[in-house]
Amino acid sequence: MYKMVYPRYRSLYENGVLEDRIRLFRQHYSECSLCPHKCKVNRQRGERGVCRAGTVAVVASYNCHDGEEPPISGTSGSGTIFFTWCSGKCLFCQNYPISQLGIGREVTDEELADMMMSLQSRGCININLVTPTHFLPSFLSALSIAIDKGFSLPIVYNTSGYERVETLRLLDSIIDIYLPDAKYSDSNIARKLSGFTNYVGHNRSALMEMYRQVGNLRIRDGNAIGGMIIRHLVLPGNLSGTDEVLTFIAEGISRDMYTSLMNQYFPAHKAVGHPLLSRKITQDEYNWAIERFHACGLHNGWIQELTCDSVSL
Repeated sequence: MYKMVYPRYRSLYENGVLEDRIRLFRQHYSECSLCPHKCKVNRQRGERGVCRAGTVAVVASYNCHDGEEPPISGTSGSGTIFFTWCSGKCLFCQNYPISQLGIGREVTDEELADMMMSLQSRGCININLVTPTHFLPSFLSALSIAIDKGFSLPIVYNTSGYERVETLRLLDSIIDIYLPDAKYSDSNIARKLSGFTNYVGHNRSALMEMYRQVGNLRIRDGNAIGGMIIRHLVLPGNLSGTDEVLTFIAEGISRDMYTSLMNQYFPAHKAVGHPLLSRKITQDEYNWAIERFHACGLHNGWIQELTCDSVSL
């Protein structure tokens, strides 16, 4: 017997939907195409694709986090689970020891479920999955175990935005809140700086699919309960193509979209000494990005002060 849980989770559990999704996702471990790289490697035989992930989830850390956008951290913190490895190879990744060097430890699906339950017991308002795509089979299995133990929190899908629509469709009715990046408006720059192929095409298709599933952000008592926030990190020299990204969000998705316009870039990892990436953005560059935000017709979201504290727009 499972305990009282989210009505939606109960339905997924009782009707066998979650079991079917787990089975479909598990198939990717033998010929992986979870992300747009579609490496087709057999992870069950020890083969590794771009992300370098195997068949056992690797977690760098899990904790109650209060540094996300205000409705994600909410009144008592976001239960973040940082998965190791990533489909991107960003030269400037601030978390590169986790994403590219593999810092973390392998965890069973039962252990992952226990992490979720621990964060719930600590009062977190959601479970925030950070770069989870390459371990989705493990996560869904853990979710099934957690539901049986009484799991009842909204799930946040925190991603680079480099996603396959086919994968996202299998998450429909499971994910409550999407928290994707829209990193670039130029796929050539995305490939050179982050190792993404056709980033813009995949990103925009993914953003539209996420929006189809969950719609605009919904907040209750200061806490996000559903919907979507798009993050955009302003890069030096407008390498991120901020104007075009914001225009797409406004015209291609929704002018009501909550957008987090971030100024926290600093040279990390391979960006140190790089001819284009070796400096922070200037205040003028960020002010211009804020102007473009409003010019595009966007009106919901957050900007950052120099201290990186979020301020509502």
